[in-house]
Amino acid sequence: MSAIERLTPERAKAATGYFARLARWNVYEILFWLALAGMYFVPNVDLVLMSQIFIWGLFAMSLDILLGYRGIPSLGHAAFFGVGAYVAGYCGKFGWTEPISALVLAMAIAAVVGWLTGKLVQRVTGVGLLMVTLGLNLILYDLVHRSTDVTGGDDGMQGIVIAPVLGLFRFDIFGRTAFWYALIIAFILFVIARAVVKSPFGLALVGARENPRRMIMLGAPVEGDVSRAFALGAALAGAAGALLTQTTQFVSPNTLSFQRSADVLVILIIGGTGRLYGGFIGALVFLILRDWLAAISPVYWYFWIGLLLVVVVSFFRKGLLPSLETLLNRWKPSKADGPTA
Repeated sequence: MSAIERLTPERAKAATGYFARLARWNVYEILFWLALAGMYFVPNVDLVLMSQIFIWGLFAMSLDILLGYRGIPSLGHAAFFGVGAYVAGYCGKFGWTEPISALVLAMAIAAVVGWLTGKLVQRVTGVGLLMVTLGLNLILYDLVHRSTDVTGGDDGMQGIVIAPVLGLFRFDIFGRTAFWYALIIAFILFVIARAVVKSPFGLALVGARENPRRMIMLGAPVEGDVSRAFALGAALAGAAGALLTQTTQFVSPNTLSFQRSADVLVILIIGGTGRLYGGFIGALVFLILRDWLAAISPVYWYFWIGLLLVVVVSFFRKGLLPSLETLLNRWKPSKADGPTA
């Protein structure tokens, strides 16, 4: 029997209505996804870059499940991304070329790794948690980096073959199939993540982030939620890694590097935590700026990214998306205000 079923009929109706309102889509969300899809029809748009934005946005959203909703910081989130990337790579190299089923397998294996990681760190907090996640990432990176016979080492895994999506849409160098494949997968997984964070489980994650002691007093399985949050975040990160491998038909130890963990954290901070959309906004800003700045200054482009991060943290402390929401709310007329002439 669920928690809602144990309530009185009146309270159960109120709770059901509350979650229904919480899960309702607004016009801005619909316009956001329509705008992303519409980028395909913009003249001279870089479709390869756009597919990378969708993949990084999904990756950042996976970290947002941990950091934004459960309050779990991680410096090793690239480990799950790399697991998904290498699972998809092995599938493509050894005959399992169908992309969707390989992506599901990559998500499942990454979720298991995430669940085990959550079990390991569920009693660790603060700096210790950062060090454990970083250490696990570095261990996995070193294993992949040194296993040249299995992973190809620095040269990456060669001979990855990815069949056409649904047997119809072949990946091409222009990124047309990669654009729609990455966008559709990112949207489907976003819908799933959105449903989760707006469910009672999602509210329990936020409650544990804000006041874990009170949630324990209420009987919430706070420690168990850590494992489940890690499993969900790892599955989404694994999907992002698999998408990268399948759209590029290449995977290297760089997918597991600390640099990737740092980059996705920067993306999430720029976009804003605890919003899901923040990861996609941050990826859009970060990758477009990265390409533009790298073209201007191939050596010192990361200086400007660092400067942008300082500006965002100083003036938009919650990130671009939450700051924009605050600004829009200030412009909205108050319900107490009467009609103006």
